[in-house]
Amino acid sequence: MLDESLLDTPDGLAEADRRGLLRGAAEAGARVRTAARHAAEAGIGDLKPDGRPRAVLIAGPGAAATHTADLLGTLAGAGSPFVRLAPTGVAPAAGALRWELPGWAGSVDLLLIATPDGTEPSLSLLADQAYRRGCAVVAVAPAGTPLAEAVAGAHGMFVPMATAPYDHEEPIAASSPGVFWALLTPLLALLDRIGLLGAPQDALGRIADRLDTVAERCGPAIATYSNPAKTLAAELADSLPVVWTEGNSAGPAGRRFAAALADLAGRPAVVAELPEALAAHNALLAGPLAASADPDDFFRDRVEEAPALHARVVLLRDRPIGGLTAAPGARDIALSHDTPISELEPDEGDELETLAELIAVTDFAAVYLALASRA
Repeated sequence: MLDESLLDTPDGLAEADRRGLLRGAAEAGARVRTAARHAAEAGIGDLKPDGRPRAVLIAGPGAAATHTADLLGTLAGAGSPFVRLAPTGVAPAAGALRWELPGWAGSVDLLLIATPDGTEPSLSLLADQAYRRGCAVVAVAPAGTPLAEAVAGAHGMFVPMATAPYDHEEPIAASSPGVFWALLTPLLALLDRIGLLGAPQDALGRIADRLDTVAERCGPAIATYSNPAKTLAAELADSLPVVWTEGNSAGPAGRRFAAALADLAGRPAVVAELPEALAAHNALLAGPLAASADPDDFFRDRVEEAPALHARVVLLRDRPIGGLTAAPGARDIALSHDTPISELEPDEGDELETLAELIAVTDFAAVYLALASRA
């Protein structure tokens, strides 16, 4: 159940936030600025690339690295294939994870390593393996870790991760907004420098500004009725989020939202891109999860029985209404099955700004849902 009264109690939210999730979301803009400065100090702006890499390989543990690879691959498009090196191992622990370069990787490829830990022995071995294969290596990780030494030994570039003092107070959540932006920002600067996407210094500044704006609109002191993140969290109470995305960069935002709901709030969610989502999820909306599936639900004992789980569509769009769009069809499908729908669409801006807004609002919503949920 969701304690909606807690959403409008800033002190209660702060007390419940033992992992610093609200601080991480609120300080995302500051993380971007710090990470951009670290990237500049590491010398990314001084690089003189000799053409584009044949392929970009991305390795790292957890959700932050996964979402970083997803977003960078989407933004870069077909310029160079992005390949995430998924780890193997018996447990999600630094010493148990293993990464390997594919057999075809060589001197025309680029290896990116992104980790909020930096103590993984296999990532250090991966950097050495890349050096022996002739791959260029760039890593983002906390300073002073074994990975930093390994990258230096591989004649690669190491960018210290932008951290905050409270990162070391509690275990870092895999979907922490602060960790995500700290890992992503230096890699955006790097890929801009080598010509795979457009993210110059002023664009990174605009991302930080947009994240600050979202933090002002979605902060814990802003009441639910005027706070889009709290509103979305309240709407998703006792619901199965069916996340539909439209637009090129909205896809990574939707997949990150679904992962954050599971990681932070312990809530399942399904996600798909329009227009394919209309066919993929039609049976789901018509089945037992539909709002109209249980006609006796009105007479249920709401004290003694757990609420029934019903689907709710969350439509994330990264472009304004107009032109070729499947949004009207999505609304019709949802309403024809008596399924409520929530919509998020960012204010105008370039692709990075609008994507940052979608990610930031849904990050806040996942955090609020996690903090206000109770058994």
